[in-house]
Amino acid sequence: MAERCCGHRFRKRQLVIAAIEPTWYLLLASVLFAMGAVGLLVRRNPLIMFMCIELMLNAANLTFVAMATQLGDINGQTAVFFVLVVAAAEVVVGLGIIVSILRRSPGATADDLAELKG
Repeated sequence: MAERCCGHRFRKRQLVIAAIEPTWYLLLASVLFAMGAVGLLVRRNPLIMFMCIELMLNAANLTFVAMATQLGDINGQTAVFFVLVVAAAEVVVGLGIIVSILRRSPGATADDLAELKG
């Protein structure tokens, strides 16, 4: 439809948003999870291992959101919200412990931390 304004005719333009298929989100989540798993197995620095675990958790969250969007259900996104809240608390506690350990012994590896002695 055309509208008139000051003697001119304007056409309404429709905005078309191309939807990305959920397959791409699942592929991205798989790549992120694999990167986190490889980083967790290869690296020995506790801080990097912690970040790899968080990367794997966010890959799982991406899968939840992609499937919830595909199915038109809000429950997956609700679950992700609660997982992110728990993950935030985990980050606060985990990073606090890891940083305090690394301040005492800067070269500590995960193998050294297996025996946490006073």
